Amino acid sequence: MAGGRLGNGRNNLKVCLILEGSYPYVYGGVSSWTHQYIQAMPDVEFILWCIAAKAEERGKFKFQIPGNVTEIHEVFLDDALKMKASGRNKVKLRECEAEELEKLLECRSLNWDTLFELFQNKRMKPMALMTSLEFWNILENICLKKYPFAAFSDFFHTVRSMLLPELFLMTKEVPEADIYHATATGYSGLLGSMGKWKYGKPFILTEHGIYTREREEEILRAKWVIPYYKQQWIDLFYTFSDCAYSHADVITALFERANRIQEDLGCNPQKLRVLPNGVHYDRFSGIPVKKKDGYIDIGAVVRIAKIKDIKTMIYAFAELKISLPESRLHIMGDVDDEEYFTECRQLVQQLGTEDIIFTGVVNVIEYMEKFDFTILTSISEGQPLSVLESFAAKRPCVVTDVGCCRELIDGSREDAIGAAGICVAPMNKEALTHAMYRMATDENMRMNMGEAGQERVRRYYTHESSMSRYKELYKEVV
Repeated sequence: MAGGRLGNGRNNLKVCLILEGSYPYVYGGVSSWTHQYIQAMPDVEFILWCIAAKAEERGKFKFQIPGNVTEIHEVFLDDALKMKASGRNKVKLRECEAEELEKLLECRSLNWDTLFELFQNKRMKPMALMTSLEFWNILENICLKKYPFAAFSDFFHTVRSMLLPELFLMTKEVPEADIYHATATGYSGLLGSMGKWKYGKPFILTEHGIYTREREEEILRAKWVIPYYKQQWIDLFYTFSDCAYSHADVITALFERANRIQEDLGCNPQKLRVLPNGVHYDRFSGIPVKKKDGYIDIGAVVRIAKIKDIKTMIYAFAELKISLPESRLHIMGDVDDEEYFTECRQLVQQLGTEDIIFTGVVNVIEYMEKFDFTILTSISEGQPLSVLESFAAKRPCVVTDVGCCRELIDGSREDAIGAAGICVAPMNKEALTHAMYRMATDENMRMNMGEAGQERVRRYYTHESSMSRYKELYKEVV
C-alpha cells in the first residue's frame, strides 16, 4: 500500500523508518526489534519505507501493523529489472554528473548529492542513462583501465546488476518526515541519505550489525558472482556505507566494538553512540526452570538462513548425540532461505540423527519453558535479542564469538556478575560440541550461568531503558 494513509493523521512527531529485507516481511531479530520499537512509542507517527527483494512480497506482512504507522511505502528491487529503455537514448550529462557517475562505477568516494539531484529533480531515467553513449564511454574507459583482460560483456552485465537497484531507488518519491531513521548502511542508508538531502531533516542511522562486513562475507561465498568481480561488489557496499556515514547526523551501534569498526570504516567518531538492545524482562523472568524429564533440551531461536550457520549446529549436535543420547535440539524460527532449509533437512537425514526438531515460528515465551539452555551459531551478529531473552528466562547460552556475543556472555569491564554461558569460535564444530556437552552435563554450572544472565539483563538490557534512550535521541536531533 505504497503511500497509503493508515492512521488518523495526528500532528505528532513523524519518523520515516527505513527498513531493508526485514520488517514487516520476515521474522527475526531486527523485525522483532522494529515491531517492539514502534509499539513503545505510541505518540510518534511512523512512516515505513520498506525495501524487499521481490514484488511478490507486496502486502504480505507477517506482523500486525501498529496503529501509529500511518503510511507504508513498499519498494521492490526486482522492479528495477523490469525497467525498459526506449530506443536510442540521447543523454546530456554535466561534467560534474559524469564525474560522479564514474566514481560510482569505480566504487570511489563521491558526492552523492549530485546524483540525488540528477535522479530526483532532473528525473533522469536509469535505463535511458545506461543505454546512452555517454554512459558507455565511461564504462569502456573503466573496463580498459581496471579490467583490461576481461570480456566487456561480463563487465557490462556485472555493472548493470550492481547499478540498476540503486539508480532505481534514487528515482523513488521520498516520503516527507521530521526524522529519517535507517536500520542499515546499504540500500536503506541510501534512502535515508536522500531524505536528508531532499528535506534537510535529521537522519539517524542504527546498525544492528555491520552491514558492509555481512555483505562482504556473503559475496565471498556467493556462487552467482563472477570471481573476477567479487571485489567490485564488495567495494560497492563500502561506497554505500560512505554515503550513509557522511549524511547521518547520529550513528548508533549496539556495542562499543561496533562503534570502533564504524570508525575504521570512515565514520566521524563524533557522530557515534552506543544504544544497546533491550528485551521485556518481566515477560521472561517468570518462566520456571524446566522440570526434569530425563532429557536435555537445547533451544535455538533463529531464522533459517546461511548466516546463522544451522549446518554447523546440526553437525555439532550429531556429535553430542553420540555421547548424550538423551539430548534434543529444537530449532525455532521462520525460513528465510528455502534452498538452505532443504539442505539442512537433508543433512539431518544423511547423518541419521534423531531428536532435531524444526518447529517453525512458535511463541518463544511458551516454548522457553522446555529448555535447559540455548544455542546460537551465527557467523555474523549484532546484539542478538534471542540471547538476551534466553538470559532473562534464566537459560544460559552457548554462542559463537561474533558481534556482541562475548560481551553478553562475560559482561563488560564494570560488570562483575560472572559468565552467563560459553563462547566459541564460529564454524568450529568440535568446540561447539564440547561447549554443549559441558553445559548439558554440569547442572550446577548451568544454573549459576542462568542466574548471571538474568541479572545482567535486569541491570543493563531491559526494553524500557533501551526505548527511553531512543526517545531522548529523537528529542535531541529535532
